[in-house]
Amino acid sequence: MIPIKNEREIAVMRRACKITAAARALAGEMVRPGVTTKAIDKAVHDFIVSQGATPSFLHYSGFPASVCISVNNTVIHGIPDGRVLQEGDIVSVDVGAKWQGFHGDCAATYACGKISPEAQRLIDVTKQSFFEGVKFARQGCRISDIGHAVQTYAESFGCGVVRDFVGHGVGEHLHEEPEVPNYGKPGRGPRLIRGMVIAIEPMINAGTFEVRVLKDGWTTVTADGSLSAHYENTVLITDGEPEILTVAEGL
Repeated sequence: MIPIKNEREIAVMRRACKITAAARALAGEMVRPGVTTKAIDKAVHDFIVSQGATPSFLHYSGFPASVCISVNNTVIHGIPDGRVLQEGDIVSVDVGAKWQGFHGDCAATYACGKISPEAQRLIDVTKQSFFEGVKFARQGCRISDIGHAVQTYAESFGCGVVRDFVGHGVGEHLHEEPEVPNYGKPGRGPRLIRGMVIAIEPMINAGTFEVRVLKDGWTTVTADGSLSAHYENTVLITDGEPEILTVAEGL
């Protein structure tokens, strides 16, 4: 069953999502040569707690940190540690915050110092593929319309669209129905209706779409070692334009 949020729940989610977006922005500002991924994780954890919220990811299914930090060929679920970021790295930050029983979820990929034109293009394509998909996050469209738009755009640049992991509903649970793939034919899956809240999150690789999970059970990397980027927002379906909830303004 796909949860439909009422006005009170949506108001709570707006706050949760603002906290989440501000945490993402903080992490992005910290991405620079010489900073450890563990330091970013601690700063984000402390910020979320300072807002009266809790980090959604910490201990989620055993995940040991508050932020997923994925560098270069790591697609998602990178575990923060003592790794020191280097000039030229690209760094994906995925963060969630829970406030008064509801979650926000968002991600973005940041340049660490000066990066290659190819890496910048991947970041740009990934971000724009989200905005191509969100055009179809409208009442009356179907879930697969979003993924079809993401896939069509990303593949037009020769990029690989990850299949093994997808977007999802967000609310009282971090992951709810429906699944929101970033690929597929249009006109399929549940029809979008007002009050649904979904996380749209393209995970785009410079090479193959195939990935593999490392022995830690979390860290997911590109199968061919190519770079990967990630961009995500929590989106409310309305009776008009979709509302991106994970914006930090007005926190």
